Amino acid sequence: MKLDAETSASGDDTETAGARQMADALRMLAIDAVERANSGHPGMPLGMAEIAVALWSRHLKHNPADPQWADRDRFVLSNGHGSMLLYALLHLTGYDLPLDELKRFRQLHSRTPGHPEVGVTPGVETTTGPLGQGLANAVGMALAEALLAREFNRPGHTIVDHRTYVFVGDGCLMEGISHEAASLAGTLRLNKLAVLYDDNGISIDGAVEGWFADDTPARFEAYGWHVQRGVDGHDVDAVERALARAKDAERPALICCRTVIGRGSPAKAGTHDVHGAPLGEHEVAATRRALDWPYPPFVVPTGVRNAWDARSRGAAAQADWTARFDAYRTQYPDEAAEFERRMRGALPAQWRDAVRATVHDANARAQSIATRKASQLTLDAYAQVLPELLGGSADLTGSNLTAWSGAADVQADGAGVSGGNYVHYGVREFGMSAMLNGIALHRGFVPFGGTFLTFSDYARNAVRMAALMKTRSIFVYTHDSIGLGEDGPTHQPIEHAASLRLIPGLDVWRPCDAVETAHAWAAAIGRGGPTCLLLSRHNLPFAARDDAQIEAITRGGYVLRDWLDGALRRVVRRVVLIATGSEVALALDAIDLLATAGIAARVVSMPSTSVFERQPRDWRDAVLPPDVPRVAVEAGVTSGWRQYVGLDGGVVGIDTFGESAPAAQLAAHLNLTAQAVADAARRVVLRVD
Repeated sequence: MKLDAETSASGDDTETAGARQMADALRMLAIDAVERANSGHPGMPLGMAEIAVALWSRHLKHNPADPQWADRDRFVLSNGHGSMLLYALLHLTGYDLPLDELKRFRQLHSRTPGHPEVGVTPGVETTTGPLGQGLANAVGMALAEALLAREFNRPGHTIVDHRTYVFVGDGCLMEGISHEAASLAGTLRLNKLAVLYDDNGISIDGAVEGWFADDTPARFEAYGWHVQRGVDGHDVDAVERALARAKDAERPALICCRTVIGRGSPAKAGTHDVHGAPLGEHEVAATRRALDWPYPPFVVPTGVRNAWDARSRGAAAQADWTARFDAYRTQYPDEAAEFERRMRGALPAQWRDAVRATVHDANARAQSIATRKASQLTLDAYAQVLPELLGGSADLTGSNLTAWSGAADVQADGAGVSGGNYVHYGVREFGMSAMLNGIALHRGFVPFGGTFLTFSDYARNAVRMAALMKTRSIFVYTHDSIGLGEDGPTHQPIEHAASLRLIPGLDVWRPCDAVETAHAWAAAIGRGGPTCLLLSRHNLPFAARDDAQIEAITRGGYVLRDWLDGALRRVVRRVVLIATGSEVALALDAIDLLATAGIAARVVSMPSTSVFERQPRDWRDAVLPPDVPRVAVEAGVTSGWRQYVGLDGGVVGIDTFGESAPAAQLAAHLNLTAQAVADAARRVVLRVD
């Protein structure tokens, strides 16, 4: 990276600066950027500056010239509001983040957004901001490292050997997701995970002792972590020693660093006033004097830059690893090629053939089974060619049917994680989902996790973050309708499918049978973004198709039955019935009911509205002719289907909560029947006529 003129300007000689100046450079870049933006959170960067010096200059293994180096350490800023600390670190250590981008902090289209965003800023490993999720992402990253090491390392050849470091604040540890993620990390003994806790006792509302009186070290000790209490977070050497001890631990490590928020600001240090607002012109000047920092805004002296520059050290570390990997490749060529493929995120050469064979087999079997069972059969087939498949469930394996015949449990043993490809996440839906995102970001695996659809609410923000980050995370949601019956309204999803479809960048599939389920899984595995699979608990009838229809499933919406079939060619009045999942059967049953009334029905199966919307206009118009009235049917809220049926169309759905009753009785009670679909279609046709 070319040195910026202002960055290089110097009032000192070119000798390497000391730790205090390195920390103060971070402080002043953060102060200046927040001040220029008139927006941001300076308190955390000022308070964690020495911790950053200890980690980034003395422990972190990374190469600024190659942010995607496979064996780099991962750094996660879970308290992402302090983003200017990370941007200053990336800039000073040599990443492609020039000074002008720091000056554009929080501005439109800058590479320094208000919270760190993966894919926007080189060196940012995950998008953080919603507190606690970065910690859970990091647990997923550490798990991915441990499993890859078990799978690929060989005696005398250690090619996977990196660590995951996390900065967290009080807010991260207040969030419930921190309990979920930290508990599982301790159980799995993820000993290459180290969390540095910014224990400053302040949050936006003030001193946290009034609402956060936990004995945090004891809490993490109870999780089975290696805990270091009372480390002076403003003593670089003390933090360095704590990090060295953490490396020797056989468990995940928590380093509790006592700090002063906003350290260096004479008037605001130690108060909530410095948490989330610029210091102001006069306090910035006072802070410069207090830190003995005589340089103008955004100027970092050459000696300090020399001390921070990690390019040569990073290049040497990566060159050493490359030499070791070349030796590994010589002795284990197949394993080396497989490792490289998986870290690229590429699918195996036989993938397309496996999909075709699996879809063909599902069609040939013509089974009427629950789509959750069809999902398990699909996993049995796809897992044979996808060693990177890493599954799991939030304590519902036997209900979600997420374990396949070749699944092996991930467990802890004396050396850490034992290996395996199936994670029992426990009753931790939110933590599981955020961990999936971390695993996907790490690369090397295609992760999925299951729970009931109604419990997607617990995990929603992690699903949203998956969409924002474009991670290949797969969320398996079974028991997708009132079809689960007696469990009642607490477990019967009503608004959930529609709600998930509102998330930009998220594909939602609700297949109607085993053939659509096989295609849905293939689409989820093959796309560069997150997918939700909504699957039934109860058996669904098989829908016969020709080859063209089987292929058309990949378009998200297609004609399953047409009005030109057989005797219906003579019928003039027409209607399109749109359905998903278990309600496709209702639409098919309504065809004959409508035919007796002289109405020809086309049934459109639309397992994925988002995929359908990405199709060319001519395809969408061919499937849904603009001049033909439409009725949609789905066992959920009706409002989302108005975009397809219009104000004159009809929607058969459920706009109330369910009840506890056998599924068939409940469907009749809620008027979710083929007769209701036919009645709605007749009304629509008469209205148009």
